[in-house]
Amino acid sequence: MEYRTLADEILRGVGGKENVNSVVHCATRLRFKLKDTSKADAAGLKENPGVIMVVESGGQFQVVIGNHVGAVYEALVKGSALSDGSDDDRGDNGSVFARAIDVISGIFTPFIGIMAASGILKGFLALALACGWMVPESGTYKVWFAASDAMFYFFPLVIGYTAGKKFGGNPFVTMMIGGAMVHPLMIAAFDVQQSGAHSEHFLGIPLVFINYTSSVIPVILAAWASSWLEKQSMKILPGALRNFITPLICLMVIVPLTFLVIGPVATWASQQLAHGYQFVYHVSPMVAGAFMGALWQVCVIFGLHWGLVPLMINNFSVLGHDTMLPLLLPAVMGQVGAVAGVMLRTKDVRTRALSGSAISAGIFGITEPAVYGITLPHRRPFIFGCVGGALGAAVLGYFQTTAYSFGFPSVFTFTQIIPPTGFDKTVTAGIAGTLIALLFAALATYFFGVKQEAVAPEVSEKAQADALQAPRGKTLIASPMSGPCIALDTVKDPTFASGLLGKGVAIVPVAGRVVSPVDGTVVSLFKTHHAIGIESADGAEILIHVGIDTVKLDGKFFTPHVDVDAVVKQGDLLLEFDVQGITDAGYDLTTPVLVTNSDDYLDVIPACVGQDASEQTLLLTLLR
Repeated sequence: MEYRTLADEILRGVGGKENVNSVVHCATRLRFKLKDTSKADAAGLKENPGVIMVVESGGQFQVVIGNHVGAVYEALVKGSALSDGSDDDRGDNGSVFARAIDVISGIFTPFIGIMAASGILKGFLALALACGWMVPESGTYKVWFAASDAMFYFFPLVIGYTAGKKFGGNPFVTMMIGGAMVHPLMIAAFDVQQSGAHSEHFLGIPLVFINYTSSVIPVILAAWASSWLEKQSMKILPGALRNFITPLICLMVIVPLTFLVIGPVATWASQQLAHGYQFVYHVSPMVAGAFMGALWQVCVIFGLHWGLVPLMINNFSVLGHDTMLPLLLPAVMGQVGAVAGVMLRTKDVRTRALSGSAISAGIFGITEPAVYGITLPHRRPFIFGCVGGALGAAVLGYFQTTAYSFGFPSVFTFTQIIPPTGFDKTVTAGIAGTLIALLFAALATYFFGVKQEAVAPEVSEKAQADALQAPRGKTLIASPMSGPCIALDTVKDPTFASGLLGKGVAIVPVAGRVVSPVDGTVVSLFKTHHAIGIESADGAEILIHVGIDTVKLDGKFFTPHVDVDAVVKQGDLLLEFDVQGITDAGYDLTTPVLVTNSDDYLDVIPACVGQDASEQTLLLTLLR
């Protein structure tokens, strides 16, 4: 599997399978609940090229991966049979606040992608109506509206399922409780009650029917009550009766209790929460905007943003719209602007390549690569991004820009702030405020956020030839194989070509053998035997990666001749591989040879680009 090696390395980094209670993932992160966080190697994980950042927050050990986190999660779970954490309820594992954040993220994470997609589709439909491309009466509009609205209309079913799993109950029972809340019979009874007709009773107790479609808090409380009742029943009932009597008890007790007590109380609390937010917001929309724009990314870093997600969804449920979501868009684009400023200012190839991918992800609402990979390590760009977010969000707050469907802040949010009546000044303010955030952050970062690196002087052919003498301050790296030597940035793999893993060159091998380029120690040998790491006697860390994507061969065609920790001399045989077999399998044999700790050197100078390299001839010169 493509990400199996990375998944294994992450599992070792968190202390092994035996140290993991559960793991889930969101858009960019693996979220572990560990038995003992002291056994996790956060520093080692941060050094892994497949890991962007490690964060400990909300009772979770979070490993930031990027957009391909789903594939890494799948490899991790399949390779280790870990629990997905949805039924992990082990009592006190931190402060009340941390446990609340954990519960909220556990309930909403499983369907956050489809929820955002539904909101985006709603935004596109609003844009189509405003531009006159569709009319509400058309079949096309009705079909797509049903697709976009189904998630929100049937929230009690969806949340009932995930909340049941999170609270350790039978998720199908809690889903059925949610289904009862939006059953057509109950909706019809609500409509009748609204018309002033006679009231209904349950065992003589008056019923107050409420339209629970799109609601959040009532079903979460009902799921918790059902899970608690289920656990108590399982303790009392004999084993032969548990499987069907326990669900029966939960349905017979919790459904009426929801309509009689839980639902009305939770709905009242939801309304108070929504009106309380509205009160605070209307005291000073500009200040509210500046506050949210400045601090949203700080909340994201620590995983605290999950605490605001139910508040936004509750606003949509109670009020039909939300003013918080638009305030977050400048915060996101402020970080995008800061990364753009870094990319324009820096001359480091690795930073520029990472910045380009971070900008692409940020535009679509994924800011972790930007924050952890670029702005936070440079500090000032992160601050400028937050200041830009505050300025832009203050503009949106002043004009009270409002969202009419849920989604995470991204370029698609522009369609979600279009009112049902069509374009107005709030939409213009939304665009203007976002541009202010982006441009301020970009310009401030460009002029004040990053020191411009001096251009490294070119090294003459004579200087490269003199490197053979290896004077003090230089380290010589010999070629580990024979074949044409090409520039690293021409390799058909963006990770290697960008220099993200280190500086170096690449060789197209003509013979299937790899020899040691230095005197040193074998520090890593991938299980698939396609890559090997050597540390020289004076500390140079060299990675030899035979071929592109050859990890997928799972060791086929490769024969190692050394083990990890083996002490080797320059020229010792490390690895043999079948050139023809790998080529016939459709893989590119171009072999990057990298100095993975390039930052420890003033420069890494290739000696043979454009020429044929032979084993043991000079390949790289490292300048201290």
